[in-house]
Parts: sequence; structure tokens; C-alpha cells
Amino acid sequence: MRTRASVLEKPSGPSCPSSPAGRGFLELEDGSRFEGAFFGAAHATDGEVVFNTGMVGYTESLTDPSYRGQILVLTYPLIGNYGVPAFRSASDRFESKAIHVRGLVVASYVDARGHWEAEQSLGSWLGSNHIPGLGGVDTRELTKRLRRRGTMLGRIVPEGDAASEFAVADPSATDLVSEVTSLAPVAYHPAPGRRSPHIVIVDCGCKRSIVNELRRRGCRVTAVPYRCDLTALDCDGILLSNGPGDPARCGATVEAVARMLVRPDPVPVAGICLGCQILARAVGGSTYKLPYGHRGQNQPVQEAGTGRCLITSQNHGYAVAADSLPEGWEVWYTNLNDGTVEGIRHRSRPYAAVQFHPEAAPGPTDSGGFFDDFLEAVHGR
Repeated sequence: MRTRASVLEKPSGPSCPSSPAGRGFLELEDGSRFEGAFFGAAHATDGEVVFNTGMVGYTESLTDPSYRGQILVLTYPLIGNYGVPAFRSASDRFESKAIHVRGLVVASYVDARGHWEAEQSLGSWLGSNHIPGLGGVDTRELTKRLRRRGTMLGRIVPEGDAASEFAVADPSATDLVSEVTSLAPVAYHPAPGRRSPHIVIVDCGCKRSIVNELRRRGCRVTAVPYRCDLTALDCDGILLSNGPGDPARCGATVEAVARMLVRPDPVPVAGICLGCQILARAVGGSTYKLPYGHRGQNQPVQEAGTGRCLITSQNHGYAVAADSLPEGWEVWYTNLNDGTVEGIRHRSRPYAAVQFHPEAAPGPTDSGGFFDDFLEAVHGR
């Protein structure tokens, strides 16, 4: 049996009171344990443990398909204080129709509905969806450990569960995109009275906000499954969406994009997050796993050539290798924190993609021009 080091220091801020659901532990593959109190569902779960440094947006994060297979740690110390709105406002508060995280870990859970739109508490929402939450955890120490060691596999277990050998399957070793993609084409009508270029989204786990940004700009949008023959599509532009997991698991999508890119009459192509990695691999580039990923808000990126800096929202665990891009391609944006690639583009054809999320707007909205640039290329065909 594996020996585990105990990491049970309490957070310096307010702690989570004992819950009727009982106590539990987050156990990491390095042997460490973090104690907390259950809210939501009170059962065991496992996955890849990642942290997000954002201050707002827990309903958006929990329903983001990019978190599929992961236990999400929120570093902001106060979670649950504005409750959860009714799903009738889903277009503004939710990114999909389901919660995609396997578990949620926070420092201070507030069982409240302190917002006029709230219909239920965060705990009741998680519970009705059978997702465990663990509050009162020392997320500061946990985040420091994940930064030093890198993203780790982990599991949430109730107090008193018989100890067993740590055995958690790596969700990134599976095709997570197949679990979140559209099963058939889905059409979204444009706003009335607008020009209607037809944009096809290759749905690798597309956020609702991406669809909304295109519709606000007057686009007719169709989302298609990630394994789709793109050369047969009749459209004005193609957008490769965000999604979960390792881009190396998206071989069929990469091949479909590669075939489409060599068409004599190029259709403008944009990519966001996983879509950026798929585009890079389709042209012969390579990707690699980041130590602990970029997940949060207020991340600075710099545009090549102009030196312009954008403040962005991000959620990715993989990145494009800058030196792997072939002739004709260039790095478009660079992360000012660690120098990783945040965007790529072709020098002469209308192909471009970014790692950050231009549709996310928790604060500055200066990266939203990505959609305008894409549609300018669409209108200029």
C-alpha cells in the first residue's frame, strides 16, 4: 500500500463549515492529501486535477466542455455566493447543457443564492448532477503543489473509505472530444435583419459563447461533428472550436483539416484553443503538454509585428511548438508570462488561430476583434 504524506493545513481565509454530507479528501498521485467538507454529491470521483485562477464565472467554467475529465480547483477563495441561475438564461450563464468537470475543489463554499437570477445554490446544482464538491480545502497550498509538480491525477474520496492503491486512469489518454461533440449537424439562425455568411463550426466541444459571438455578428452558424468531411461543406468560413484533451487524439479531425487546407479556392479558417492545436498539427506542426496549463483570466499575450498586448482568458493544457511550424506559417501571438505560442497564422492564406478565448469577457474585451478579423476574411473572398 502506498504511503501518503498529509497536507492538512487550513486555508488562511474563512473555512467551509462541516457539511451534512460529511468530510472527504482530495488525494493526488504524489501521495499528498487535502481534507475538506463535501457539498453537492458526496461520493468518490477521479480525474486530472487542474486549477483556474479566475475570480468569476463558476457556472461558465463548470459547463465548459474543455474541462471534460478533470477535477477543477478554483483559486478564488469565495465560491457559490451568487448561486446558479435557471437554465432559461443558459445563453448568458452556461457554456453547454451539462456539467463537464468530474469534481470541484474550493477554499470557501457559500451555500447561498445571492443574485436576483439565482434559482438554486451551487451545492444543490452539483448534487442534482451527481458531481462532488469539496470545500474548506487549502487551495493555496494545493495550487503551489500543482505548479511545482505539474498537473497530476487525483481522486476525491469520502472520509472513512477503505484506503486502496492509487489507481486513476489518465483521461487525456482517451478521446475526450468524442464525448462532447455534436452527434449530428446543428443549425443556429442569425440575428434578424443581418447579412448571413454561413460559418461552419467543427464542434470539438464548442462553447455556447463562440456561437453567440458569431450570431451577434449576423452569421448563420452550423455546428458539425468533429469527424466530418470538411471538403464537402458548402460554407463561407470554418471555425475549429475549443475542446478537451490531447490534440494527438484528434487524428481524424487533423486529417480532415489537412485535406481541406489544400483546396485551390481557400475557405477562411479560424481556430480557438484546441482548434489552434488541430490547425497546427494539420499543417505538420507539433504540440506538447504544458506543465500545469493556462487556466484563468487576465493573461497577457503580445501580437507579432505590432507589439500590441491583449488581456485574455485562457483554458488549455497543451501548446503548439513554435519551431515546428512549416514554411509559410508564423507565430501570431506569444504569452508574455512564459513565452509559449498563443496564436498562429498563414502569411498569405486566410488561416489563423489563437490559444486564448476571444469569446470570453470577464473583464477586458479587446480580444473579441479576432471574430471581426475572421469575418473580414470571409466577406473578402
